[in-house]
This record gives sequence, C-alpha cells and structure tokens, in this order.
Amino acid sequence: MFDLFRGNPTPGLSSPMSRRAFTFTAGALAVSGMMRPGGLAAQGQQRLEVVPGGTAAIPIAIPNFAAGTPSDGEAGVNVAQVITNNLRRSGLFAPIDQAAYIEKTINIDAAPQFQNWKTINAQALVTGRMTRQPDGRLKAEFRLWDVTSGQQITGQQYFTSPEYWRRIAHIISDQIYEHMIGDKGYFDSRVVFVDESGSKERRVKKLALMDQDGANVRYLTKGADLVLTPRFSPARDEQLITYMEFGQGDPRVYLYRIETGEREIVGNFPGMSFSPRFSPDGQRVIMSLQQGGNSNLFVMDLRSKSTTRLTDTPAIDTSPSYAPDGTRLCFESDRGGKPQIYVMPATGGPAQRISFGEGSYSTPVWSPRGDYIAFTKQGGGQFSIGIMKTDGSGERILTSGFHNEGPTFAPNGRVLMFFRDPGGNGGPSLFTVDVSGRNEQRVPTPGFASDPAWSPLLS
Repeated sequence: MFDLFRGNPTPGLSSPMSRRAFTFTAGALAVSGMMRPGGLAAQGQQRLEVVPGGTAAIPIAIPNFAAGTPSDGEAGVNVAQVITNNLRRSGLFAPIDQAAYIEKTINIDAAPQFQNWKTINAQALVTGRMTRQPDGRLKAEFRLWDVTSGQQITGQQYFTSPEYWRRIAHIISDQIYEHMIGDKGYFDSRVVFVDESGSKERRVKKLALMDQDGANVRYLTKGADLVLTPRFSPARDEQLITYMEFGQGDPRVYLYRIETGEREIVGNFPGMSFSPRFSPDGQRVIMSLQQGGNSNLFVMDLRSKSTTRLTDTPAIDTSPSYAPDGTRLCFESDRGGKPQIYVMPATGGPAQRISFGEGSYSTPVWSPRGDYIAFTKQGGGQFSIGIMKTDGSGERILTSGFHNEGPTFAPNGRVLMFFRDPGGNGGPSLFTVDVSGRNEQRVPTPGFASDPAWSPLLS
C-alpha cells in the first residue's frame, strides 16, 4: 500500500484539493510477452523535443475506459475524456476522434488488434478499465501501447476514493507524457490565482485554487481585502501559499495553509512588504520591503523567524525568484534607471544585469529546470511574455499584446501560464503557452483571473 498523502480522506472535502485526502495503491500491469523496457522516448522512436519551430503532434487513440461493473461506465468515459483533453492541450499529442475507431470494444487483459489502430494512423494507444471495489474504492487500470511495434510501453493500476477520479486521470496523463516525450508531465498539479469579479471601479479579488485544467475551483479568501501575487511553496509535503494582502494599513505578506485554511503574517515589518516567494526548500520566504522611496530584498527563515537583508540600494528591488538549486536569485530592479532583470547569489552580494533589450523588464521567474528565466517585457505600447537563458542570452518573446503579465512555469518547465487583460470594460484571463512560443491556449476560469502561480507536481 503506497500512502501518497500520509493520512485519511478529509471529511467534507468533495474535490481533489487536499493531497492528504488522496491515497492510492499503484502497481504495474503487463500482458504476458508484450512488455518491453522503456517507453517510446527511451527507445528513440518517438521522442519529441520542445524547441522553437515546433514538431508534429503524436497521433494517439484513447478509447473510453472499460467498465469493470455496469455502474462504472460513466467513470470510464470521464477519465478517458480528461486524459484526452490534457494531452490535446499540451500540443504534443493529436488524439484521434473516437468515431474513426475500427475496434469499438477493448479488452484490457489482451493485446489489441494493432492493425486496426495502424489503419487509422495511431502511433500510440491507451486502454483502461475502471472498477468499483467491494470496499467502495475505485480501481483504475491503464496500459500504453506502441502501435508500430505492437508492444506495451507501460501499465499501472491505482486504487482511490471515487471522488478523486480526476486525480487518477491526471496521473495517467503524466505517465503517458513522460513515456512518450521523455520529460516529466505537469497535469497532476494545481494553480493558485486571483479571482476577479465586479466592475473595474469596485473589483473584488479573492484567492482561488484549481486544477491546472481549470477544474475544481475552490475559493480561499472571501474578497473582503485585496490580494495579490500568490505563490506556492515548492515543498510537496506541506501545501503552503504565500501572498500579499491589502487589509487595514500597509500591505502585508501572509502564509496560507491550504488544508486547514489557517494563515499567519510573515513578519511584522514597518512599511509595505510585497512580492513574496518561497525558497526551493520551502523553509524561507524572500520578499521586498519598502523603506522610504526605496525597496530592498529581505529573506525570512520560517523556522527561526530571523530576517536577512540581501540588497541595500537607493532603488526599487522587487520580484525575487530563486534558481531551483537555491544558489542564485533573479529579481527586478530600477537601479540602472528603468526596471531590468538582475542575478545575484542567494546570500546577497554583487548583482549582474542580464536584460539589455529595448524596453523594461519585470516579474522574472526562474524555470524549475534551471534553464530559463521568464519575464514580462514592456515596450512599444505592448506587454510581452518572454524567456531568456540565465546569463541573459537567447531572449525569446513568446506572446505579445495590450497587457500580458505574470508568467509562471509548469512543474516540468516546458509550459508557462500568464494573464492577459484586453483593456476596456473586460478583465484579465489566464493563458498558457509553451517555451517555443507555440500552442497558446486560454485556461477556463469562473470569472476574470490574474496572478497565476503553478504548484509542484502533487505526486
């Protein structure tokens, strides 16, 4: 028994928002004589590189999962649909319309009739089954097949409470992505964002949490005070968010515990504190503190509550973000006259400017892979989302428009989410784009949405 969340289901929680509320047993599945080591990526047959210029999407067939009992049909359809949507939205897969299938009934316990799938040009096939167990749990089984070679790439089975069927669909999606592409997936993750409602003059902003595909929205605050810049802790075993709130008096940085709803202030500093972000180990929060007309970077150890000053300049230093190894920081500063991106050691010291293009640069964030820094760039009457290498070379604009801002990386570092405000009487919406600048897609939210931040993988 693999207890992923080290606890029992949370009473009254009906959507997969609490990691401790999800427990599953995972095991491998294989049809005798049909399993080969490694996925398509490992075999060098179908690996995709996410690079500028794009590549052809992999045609993949995802039939509805079979029903283990007559009452499991809906679950089988739903899981297959979520997997299909995840893979399609990635831009790296081209799910084949089920109307084109020759083989309508799939026996997961036997090898498929591969010629039927070759005929419709499928290169990969996913088969599965959902079965309600006598103890009430839901058993999910799936197999991923290489249609060309007629071999099984991988197979797993999971047990969970029925209300967490979407988590299972996301986990299976990640398995398929990893075996086909060669990178970790990002589907079993969540996004915290600022939900916005009301007119521009009386806008209500609430912290909200959702699955990466926009499902299972949950509100964390009631909208009484203005909230901005929420950020996830990278520590998967402790679901924490830090954010800035305009309440009574100066803006403050808070910690919010997702599972309990408890919050606490991060230090009681004079003046404003803003732009918080966790260190890679989740043990510290770095932020910007205003002092007169300037702001500098400070880091607080969450265990000892001790605070260390990192910058001391007559400028505005803000929006810090750690490298994934925790040794360096990137941040925004106007010390050179207008906002630019700088990099310095995580303990402080000399800072090196890395942005030199026309316009100003803001909201830098380090990729979890360590290879890129994403940013917002303003110039020529437009706001753009871009990436550059960590030494400032290779700048690439991914999307531009009236107002694009606030990039955040997916857990695998291959997709960015940001918000776009078209101006006028409307409001902002969330979008994703991959690091090659392709596959821009809107993320569904209940209303207007801004300031997204992606969680680590949940499993």
